[in-house]
Amino acid sequence: MASKSKGAADLPGFFSDLVRCETRLYNALNDRLRDRHGIVTSQYEALRFLRDRPAARVADVAAEFAIGIGASSKIIDRLERRGWVARRPNPADRRSSLVELTGDGARLADAAEATFTEGLAELLAGAFDGEAGATVARVMADLRAALERDQVGLPTG
Repeated sequence: MASKSKGAADLPGFFSDLVRCETRLYNALNDRLRDRHGIVTSQYEALRFLRDRPAARVADVAAEFAIGIGASSKIIDRLERRGWVARRPNPADRRSSLVELTGDGARLADAAEATFTEGLAELLAGAFDGEAGATVARVMADLRAALERDQVGLPTG
């Protein structure tokens, strides 16, 4: 539980709750996506990102997910081998490529999004309804924005 007493937050407890919830949700959604679409959550997130931001660079994927360029490149390589994304030369920078979904990738992203959204709604049902859920969503969005604005937690290598 994340609070010690009324008004005083147990920050280590909050962190523990946050991480454990994220891990359990991620794993449950991972299982559902693997069963229905043959992909895992990280692949779904990359596909969705690329669908929503056409002609992104590998560096854009790295920045979005706060991971290294090497890890981002590996994700894109795996998606490319499956025929879901294609790289093309970046006309603005010959050292980089632009990554776009293929038709199969776009269809998969849309189908997986439906599965993901349905699964997340089921997992959060009851605990995330009403005003409390809206408040949690707002607080998390504000926290993420602050961390991103201040460039907190970016990979160092």
